[in-house]
Amino acid sequence: MSKETGNDTTVRGRQRREFMALSLAALCTRWAAMCAAAEAAPSAAATAPPILPFDQAVANAAQQVFRSAPPPHGGAATVVIDPLIDGVTGYQSRATQSIQERITALVKRDFPNYKVQGITSASLSRQPRFLVGTFTPVNAQMKPVGPRESYWFCLVMGDLATGKIVAKAVARVRMADANASPTAIFAESPVWIRDRSIQAYVANCQETTVGSPIKPEYVAGLLTAALLSEAGDAYDEGRYSEALDLYETARKTPSGDQLRVYNGLYLSLTKLKRTAQAVSAFRDLVDFGLRRQQLAVKFLFRPGSVRFAEDAKFSTVYDMWLAQIAAQAAQNNVCLQITGHTSPTGSAALNDSLSLLRAQYIQARLEGAEPGLAKRTMAAGVGSRDNLIGTGKDDASDVLDRRVELQPVQACG
Repeated sequence: MSKETGNDTTVRGRQRREFMALSLAALCTRWAAMCAAAEAAPSAAATAPPILPFDQAVANAAQQVFRSAPPPHGGAATVVIDPLIDGVTGYQSRATQSIQERITALVKRDFPNYKVQGITSASLSRQPRFLVGTFTPVNAQMKPVGPRESYWFCLVMGDLATGKIVAKAVARVRMADANASPTAIFAESPVWIRDRSIQAYVANCQETTVGSPIKPEYVAGLLTAALLSEAGDAYDEGRYSEALDLYETARKTPSGDQLRVYNGLYLSLTKLKRTAQAVSAFRDLVDFGLRRQQLAVKFLFRPGSVRFAEDAKFSTVYDMWLAQIAAQAAQNNVCLQITGHTSPTGSAALNDSLSLLRAQYIQARLEGAEPGLAKRTMAAGVGSRDNLIGTGKDDASDVLDRRVELQPVQACG
């Protein structure tokens, strides 16, 4: 059976928003023709590389990318790192942070013609080269399904000045070597959705080849991504007022209607103890999920139980979460398919039963909060058949495998 387990000043905030708006206008103007004409490149067929220790795999991939990239114009270039993510969940982790640190050190030592910078609106305004990367647990066929046996590492360099992908490398990493625990902002985010902004990032890494156009959807969201990167850093470092300002700014951008923004607003307001505003922010999260036809919520249960775990981080707010989900479902007159999931640990039969019981428990709680939902919810359990992580570690790194999903459906019954 599965185990469970100081604010920016007003002036500074206004300057950031004004600079961002000007930069966005310039960037969109430069890219308008290219974005309209670009076509999606097919995924590159790949032979599975050998599984290597973490440090060796990262070094090999980084060396390959920087050695194979065309020499920078003028002999020197800035390369901006858009933080690496898990290719399925979109989460940043201790492992992806470590990769970024190792790449930065390697470039400083071996490629002095490059200057590495973080992603900011200022760094993007200079049309730099950039790095994106995904670090994803995969099976023997390099697919993110079934029993995972390694991490698939994809690293890509693009050039904003030319609009092309200029270098790419892939590697496989030994499973035991990587700490895939999410960073604070992702570990504490209550809701997960297959977000379009993350899909654009992943496509720009995994579905491109050297010489192909940079995905226009990725370019369109770059400045929002820069704000979210700064906001995530501020949150992880405990600077919640600054994080809130950055998330609010990101929300106002053309690409601001995305999951990371809504999770960040809710979490920042919660940390600042602005309870009424946090409830409103969670309501926006639920609305976003219903609009996207998916709402996966991280309800943590006691091991082998259908009762919530006694985890102060989450369990104290579960009543509020359930009340808001029920209210939004009732208000929008939707039918909900409630699906329970487990990690792969334990027998399939027991996990199927446990996942169904947990879905039914959430169903009963929602109907208790809004009796009108009694004929508009359905419960199902799928055990571990739709794992997002699939490593079976049963810790903070694969908590999404023990989620409950709520999906609007067309017909009730």
